[in-house]
Amino acid sequence: MIREKYPLFSEENSEAVVNARMGGDIDPRVRQVMSAIVRHLHAAVKEIEPTPDEWLAAIDFLTKTGQMCNEWRQEFILLSDILGVSMLVDSINHRRPSGATENTILGPFYVPEAPRYPRGSNICLDGKGEPLVLGGFVRDTEGNPVPGALIDVWQTNDDGFYDVQQKGTQPDWNLRGVFTSGEDGGFRFRSVKPRYYPIPDDGPVGKLLGKLGRHPNRAAHIHFIVTAEGYEPVITHIFPPDCEFLDQDAVFGVKKSLVADFVKRQEDGTGEDEGLLAPYWQVNWDFVLTRKKAA
Repeated sequence: MIREKYPLFSEENSEAVVNARMGGDIDPRVRQVMSAIVRHLHAAVKEIEPTPDEWLAAIDFLTKTGQMCNEWRQEFILLSDILGVSMLVDSINHRRPSGATENTILGPFYVPEAPRYPRGSNICLDGKGEPLVLGGFVRDTEGNPVPGALIDVWQTNDDGFYDVQQKGTQPDWNLRGVFTSGEDGGFRFRSVKPRYYPIPDDGPVGKLLGKLGRHPNRAAHIHFIVTAEGYEPVITHIFPPDCEFLDQDAVFGVKKSLVADFVKRQEDGTGEDEGLLAPYWQVNWDFVLTRKKAA
């Protein structure tokens, strides 16, 4: 008679057998997470019924993904991005009330300590692209102004590259800057209209995109981190509505509420926009912050 402390393996009860091997005194969160992963992984394998060669190909793909990672390139994050998992995790962890600015992913090209500029400054240092002026207000969910908020902004240049990707070609801190909202919550700066660009597609994740019949392009966008004392920080983008990849963003970063109106002005700038020669783009955009929850 076989003495069974644990159930023995069978195709039918495989996930239960694996999960039964976990110790009785392990961290409850580890138990919850690993139980779910094993359950769904075994369900997927049973649905797919891979051949041994197909399973080895999957393992080889993950091996090559790991080998592609280094101090400046994280291929596993890219894999998470193109499968929509990064955006799903971000959405789950940043649920906000209706009307508050929605989050989206940070991306790999954020650089802290960008220069601080006075209201109305131009962050485009290489002179490329279609001029744009972007202004608006930082408010709370009740419509009150939030003075002293920091608006940290960055984007690619008109060639589709961030400054850190072209050291020595683009000026340092090109298309990056930090602005502070005024007493009325207002802010304003000059830049250029964003354009789409491809994520790195020379590795295993890029090959996977090709096999899935997908392109590597990110929809055109401008990045923001908006912070203010007493409020939850917002990491987000805004997107122009005329980008051809708006509904096909490679990392699923586009949310409907983040698509802005980009208005093309055909007259020279006046007032705060004095000196802008037509044509140029104008965007009015408000950020709505939620108060931090009590600890």
